[in-house]
Amino acid sequence: MYQRCLANVLDSSQRSVLVLGPRQVGKSTLLATLSPDLSLNLASPRVFRDFVAYPERLERELRAAPPKVRTVFLDEVQRVPALLDVVQLLLDEHPGRFRFLLSGSSARKLRRGQANLLPGRIHVHQMHPLLACELAGDFDLDRALAHGTLPGIYAEGDDELRAADLRSYTDTYLREEIQAEALVRNLGGFSRLLDLMAASSGRVLNVQAMCRQAGLGYETARRYIEVLEDTLVMFRVTAWRGSRRASVIGHPRLFFFDIGVRNALLRRPLDAPLPDERGILLEHFVACELHRRLRTLWPEAALFHYRTRSGTEVDFVLEVGRDLWGVEVKAGSRVTRNMLRGLASLASRSDRVTRRIVVFLGDRRQVLDGVEVLPLADFLEELPR
Repeated sequence: MYQRCLANVLDSSQRSVLVLGPRQVGKSTLLATLSPDLSLNLASPRVFRDFVAYPERLERELRAAPPKVRTVFLDEVQRVPALLDVVQLLLDEHPGRFRFLLSGSSARKLRRGQANLLPGRIHVHQMHPLLACELAGDFDLDRALAHGTLPGIYAEGDDELRAADLRSYTDTYLREEIQAEALVRNLGGFSRLLDLMAASSGRVLNVQAMCRQAGLGYETARRYIEVLEDTLVMFRVTAWRGSRRASVIGHPRLFFFDIGVRNALLRRPLDAPLPDERGILLEHFVACELHRRLRTLWPEAALFHYRTRSGTEVDFVLEVGRDLWGVEVKAGSRVTRNMLRGLASLASRSDRVTRRIVVFLGDRRQVLDGVEVLPLADFLEELPR
């Protein structure tokens, strides 16, 4: 089993926690390592029936529990949002008596069920597929670019089985469960939009163009995209607007939470990344590595992108406290001066830019016109873990 960075955070505190993330990122496995005294898996039909009809049953059972029952694990809690009211009641009436470990795959279901998200009482964390540092010696860039880093899929040693598992995940989870989450009436339109989102993953979002291609109205498409974000299947990188100049584009970029899922949706060959997509896949990989560290591992950081109307761009802008880092990603082993124009444009718009970085696939770090040129491994080594 891979050692997750979030494990250190959860081990260092006795606060109750809610861990949100898509299916199969390892939420249940991680929370089970905290040795709960009582576990309830609400994905089980029997357990679900027991508590959806009578959520107060949890209160009665825990009031009657012996003193040794202190840590309580509720898996897939979004299936019975009313249980969060019971959790709040017990935390308020008996502070220090219980520690609750809650997991869920849909913040949308919790909100739609008018769930009490217990502000101030529990810490909320997001869990993602594996980081390169969590894979440690098992990390292989080509495998990550082709199959992504969902733990169970990445750990499968047989390439063909790994690809089959990934396609099954994509079909059963995204095309069925997320479709049901969206309360979809136009199944064909949703499926087409999902494919279009995968094809444009990492690019600047143009909802109106997608509406025309998918045959959907603007509000319907916007709601479907919101569902994909709420279920943590996609994440948004907003445009950096530190400059007031009208020449800066304000549209976000959306990325799939896992590269392998993106590839499977597009029916790409899964034995290796396609050579002509290596650049966009490497950029996608770095986006995931940065996004997965925000909040819990790197709470002082925020992630943006930069693009002007003339087409000058920087792949990522990291706001770290008061400082700005411009980060460009290149899939080659050589970096030339004409690749630095976007970073120069960004630096001209703000005196807060303290680092200009190009991440590339070469072996040794360099400095070119004041820009740090870092091998991928060196860049990842500098990030919080």
